[in-house]
Amino acid sequence: MLWIQRTACLLVPALVAASCASIPTPQAQTATTAPSTTEELHALLTPGSPALPLISAHRGGAGPGLPENCIATFEQTAQTGFALIEVDPRLTRDGIIVLHHDPTLERTTSGQGLLADHTYAELHALRLKDLDGHLTQESIPTLEEALRWAQGRAVLVLDSKDVSVQQRVAAITELQAEAYAMMLIYSIADAQECYRLNPRIMMEVAITNPKQFEQFDRSGVPWTNIVAFVGHTPPTDHPLLSAIHEKGACCMAGTSRNLDRDLADADEAAKAKLAQEYQALIEFGVDIIETDLPRQLRPLIQP
Repeated sequence: MLWIQRTACLLVPALVAASCASIPTPQAQTATTAPSTTEELHALLTPGSPALPLISAHRGGAGPGLPENCIATFEQTAQTGFALIEVDPRLTRDGIIVLHHDPTLERTTSGQGLLADHTYAELHALRLKDLDGHLTQESIPTLEEALRWAQGRAVLVLDSKDVSVQQRVAAITELQAEAYAMMLIYSIADAQECYRLNPRIMMEVAITNPKQFEQFDRSGVPWTNIVAFVGHTPPTDHPLLSAIHEKGACCMAGTSRNLDRDLADADEAAKAKLAQEYQALIEFGVDIIETDLPRQLRPLIQP
């Protein structure tokens, strides 16, 4: 289990053995295979890759009976095919990195108060809620549990929340998870720090306009080390996406705030129309769609 004390990152062997005992062995995949080396990850996330388009499951792709940021949910998403899985690391009071989106516990767990005020043992005793607020038998996972699960199954995209660039890099590096973990980065300075600390780690970086494009182009970080997030609304700047592709990076767009809202309760006729809208994003140059509904979306863009 990854234990963070300021800048130190140490393994606790007894807890590692306990936390990993229930994690199943990776299964063979029938379509796109999860990368096993950093070279395979870079090849997978290169414009023109035969694996494209891909899906990125926002918070793992929660649903009825399936809480967000939960390994059981990741497993259900991965069983339908290869995906990136976006997760939300946070620090417990005793320095363990766990996965949980909100700073508070009420919305998604049986607990109350700030997550950061609780120890890992206290948090592990809680139960997660699904999207409808129903309690499940699942508990808050550690980042280490999720990374060990991801090997051979998926690629985790680590958001920041209250976990620093240095701490996230240390977690990935310590488990040698560069082939199946990426980092979500919010500034050029953070991208440069990540690249300096471990140049093998791929990143998701927001590039939504020409100014951000030029800033990143001057950063010294290779374009092949990133996926460019081009926005939470359908992109309209085709030359920008083309320029990103020419630099050797893929483009990702989010649909959780627009198309996904219609897809959630769509009948078959509505799904057919929405499929055309999702496909239009791909034809415009979007290589990866970040979605709240990975299992529903997959047959629309990867029949």
